[in-house]
Amino acid sequence: MDLLLELLTILITSFALNLIPFAGPSNLLIASNAAIVSTANPAIIGLLVAFGAAVAKFIHYAITFFISSHMGEQRRRRLEASAPRLRRWGSLALFIVAATPLPDEPVIIPLGLVKYNPVKFFLVFLAGKLSITIVGAYLGRIGQDLLESVISQEALMIISIVLTITVTIVLLKVDVGRLVKRILKRKIAPEP
Repeated sequence: MDLLLELLTILITSFALNLIPFAGPSNLLIASNAAIVSTANPAIIGLLVAFGAAVAKFIHYAITFFISSHMGEQRRRRLEASAPRLRRWGSLALFIVAATPLPDEPVIIPLGLVKYNPVKFFLVFLAGKLSITIVGAYLGRIGQDLLESVISQEALMIISIVLTITVTIVLLKVDVGRLVKRILKRKIAPEP
């Protein structure tokens, strides 16, 4: 029964953290932290974190999907003009943002607005999340095994929680998009 409770907690935590638009912590960290505190198989942990994230982001997608029906005619025409490109590259873009720490919403919201296929959306997003959460869970378990001989389980859990909170605060305070643009400008700009 304890294992079932652990698994349910992992699923609910992943779902709840991913409901926060633009600010949830990386699912890699969620999965690795869950693997540190849980005795479950890392692959199952990765699956639960990915599924919780996919369901939460599907809610974001569904909201924008239904909002698009209530948009003005001029906005709808502009969206319809860009819809073929979004649909063409939507799966690739969705997989990339799901499998990386990049924010998901800049891809999810436009796909919802152009009424991208809901089943395809969910499956592609889930596949992207699986590719990062299973890796994260195994990394967490490896880290736990390495550190367990040096640090107690309780201290490891506290470090894990503090790390998650710290990363979440940094993500909330730092505009990652602006930071990437600055870095790219420096690399592209010619040196004087």
